[in-house]
Parts: sequence; C-alpha cells; structure tokens
Amino acid sequence: MSKVCQLTGARPSSGNKVSHSNRKSKRRFLPNLIKKTVLDESSGAMVSVKMTARAARTLAKNPKKFRDQIKLLAKKRLKKSIK
Repeated sequence: MSKVCQLTGARPSSGNKVSHSNRKSKRRFLPNLIKKTVLDESSGAMVSVKMTARAARTLAKNPKKFRDQIKLLAKKRLKKSIK
C-alpha cells in the first residue's frame, strides 16, 4: 500500500531521529493518510480516495480546488469497472 496522497501528492519524507544524547539515526515522516469516499460532481460517481487529513480539510472548505484530480480518479474508476 503506497503512502501517497492522491490529491496533493504528499509523500513520506526523511529526517533524523534524535535521541536524548543527541545521536542521530535515519527515520521516515509518513503523511497522515485517511480513506474517504468523495462525490465527483460532473459524473455523479462516488470515488474512494486516499488523502491526507490536510487535503480533507481543504476539500471541505474549498471543493473546487481538487475538482480536476477527483474527475481523473472517477474516470480511472469507470474504466476499471467497464473492463
């Protein structure tokens, strides 16, 4: 299961885990992903999307911002269901 937001493209980033003694070792910062079902306004289809919590908040406030990405995901879903 890939850890990528389908709307914003947020991916895991890397950094250092720093101990109390200030030793450093590599670690990954994973995005806060949630699964949500979103309605595509143009086709009326429900699309299951893996998005970050931040994208979900933006979608609730300004649904026009991700309209194109949701439309593309709905098209992909329709193509899969036809095959």
